[in-house]
Amino acid sequence: MAAEIFCSRWTPLVVRELLLNGSTRFNDIKRGLPRMSPTLLSKRLKELEQAGVIAARKRGQAGVEYNLTEAGEELRDVIMSLGVWGRRWIESSLSLKNLDPSLLMGDMRRRLAPTSLPDRRCTVQFLYPELGAGRKRWWLVIDRDDVDLCIIDPGHDVDLYVRSSLRAMTAVWMGFSTLKSEIEGGNIVMTGDEALANSMHKWLGLSMFANEKSPLAS
Repeated sequence: MAAEIFCSRWTPLVVRELLLNGSTRFNDIKRGLPRMSPTLLSKRLKELEQAGVIAARKRGQAGVEYNLTEAGEELRDVIMSLGVWGRRWIESSLSLKNLDPSLLMGDMRRRLAPTSLPDRRCTVQFLYPELGAGRKRWWLVIDRDDVDLCIIDPGHDVDLYVRSSLRAMTAVWMGFSTLKSEIEGGNIVMTGDEALANSMHKWLGLSMFANEKSPLAS
């Protein structure tokens, strides 16, 4: 019965959004799972509520808020172990096969370190030239602790332009490669504010599992 609750399609990722990323609203959870349909997400949230993993509470006009119960919180070690296992044992070529810029940029936004940036608004544009219109340009707007991700030009002066293949940036994010090696290989090119470019390895938000070492790489 535990497997039926936890192992249904998308359920571990829904729990991950609630547990590790702090999402509590439907739209926030959906934003972290762009490939999941709204209908299926609603279904999984109802199933998790019925199983006692989450509690749904109405917050007036703000809508419904989803919070993990004690049972949900106890899944933390399961979720972390699953992520560590995947990073260690799934080959990088498979992990880099089905790439999604919204997943990559969304997690980079959440894990970006604003304290490593100047104490002013900074705008960084990421360009993935191989992608189609509407998916190739992304902007991170960092204003102290507030980090916004935009797919439409926010209208600010851009401090740093980052041009990269989606595969190269994803490999850095996942810890399969390093920013330094991808820059040296010409796969990532930065123009603009030199201080921002030189400190990118400090403020760039990598996957929480990026530092896990894989025996497959040895």
